[in-house]
Amino acid sequence: MYINLRSIPRLKAIAVQVSFFSSKPTASEVLSAYLTQCNEPPWTSYFVKYSSVKNDQFGMSNFNWQVGKSNYQILRTGCFPYIKYHCSRRIVEDLDISDKFMRAIKIINLGIPCLLYGLAATQLIRHEEIVHTTKGPVTIYFLLPEHKGSSY
Repeated sequence: MYINLRSIPRLKAIAVQVSFFSSKPTASEVLSAYLTQCNEPPWTSYFVKYSSVKNDQFGMSNFNWQVGKSNYQILRTGCFPYIKYHCSRRIVEDLDISDKFMRAIKIINLGIPCLLYGLAATQLIRHEEIVHTTKGPVTIYFLLPEHKGSSY
């Protein structure tokens, strides 16, 4: 049986309090800050190191994320030593089934492809940028530099 702990207000409040005392920003703060910093681009795709953030989106693979006036559909996966985000500005949709499907695929294949992707990324990353958060700057990484605001 699956219980979504994020929907329980008391546990969510505790998570917020814990992240308040952490010296690292949350992954969600970095996500929102970067999308805001880039003036809500049509899409982006980046890596952030696990060691740079508090992973408050653990277990979330496909979800909607509101930033400013835009909704983003986020594809997210852990690929040690990084967390990979692919963000597309889209209308709000129910992504619950696709989120569960992607989570199941990761479990079935024991996360091995994700680990290999992360290890390959350590050699393929060619660009980095700084995201400014309330807890200080965080470096995010790209396979290639992006053309801000481009549709592709």
